[in-house]
Amino acid sequence: MRLLVVTAVDAERDAILAAAHGAGAGGLEVLVGGVGPAEAAAATAFRLAAEAYDLVISAGIAGGFTPLQTGDIAVAASIVFADLGADSTEGFRPVSALGFGGERYDVVPRLAVELADCTGGHLGTILTVATVTGSAERADTLIARHPDAVAEAMEGAGVAAAAARAGVPVAEVRAISNTVGPRDRAAWRIPEALAALGTAIAAIDAAELTS
Repeated sequence: MRLLVVTAVDAERDAILAAAHGAGAGGLEVLVGGVGPAEAAAATAFRLAAEAYDLVISAGIAGGFTPLQTGDIAVAASIVFADLGADSTEGFRPVSALGFGGERYDVVPRLAVELADCTGGHLGTILTVATVTGSAERADTLIARHPDAVAEAMEGAGVAAAAARAGVPVAEVRAISNTVGPRDRAAWRIPEALAALGTAIAAIDAAELTS
C-alpha cells in the first residue's frame, strides 16, 4: 500500500520516520504540509497531483478531550472543520446549515476501525480548527456541538478536502499532548506525544490494511 502521511511540522515527521525506520518502509511517505487547514490542503493537493497513493492520513500531535490522556491515540471516524461557518444571535451555524457545502469528512468505517485496532486508538470525531481552543468555555461549546469528539487539531479537514478532490481515501490519527481547554504549556507532554505518534504510524505502516 502506498501511504501518504501529512504532518504539520518537522518534529512530527521525524518522530514517524524514526519509528518506521525511514522513508519508504512499507510504502510510507511523510510530507510536512504546514500548520493550519489551508497549508495542509494546498500541500496535500500538490502532492496528490504528482503521485498516486492508496491512502492519505493527516497525522500529528493534538489536544485531547476527556477521557483521553497524554500519549493516547485518537483515530477519526469523522473529520469535522468545527469553526467553518457563521456566528449568529442563535449561535454558531456550520457551513452546511448555510447551504454552502459541508464541513464533515467521514472516514470509511472499516478503515477507521482497522486503524483504531492496530494503534490501540480511541475512535471518534477529530475536530479541525483554525484557532486553537484556549478556554474551558470554548472546549465545552465544542463538546456540546460534537459529543463524540476525541481530539482537536488544525490540519485534518484540509488534508481531507484535498484527498476527497483526488478520490483518495483519507483518515486522521493524532497523539494527545495536552487537554483541550485553557492553554497551559507547562502541562503539555510533547516528547511523549511524538513518541506515541511515531509508534502509531509505524504500526499502521506495518499492518495489512484491507480497506
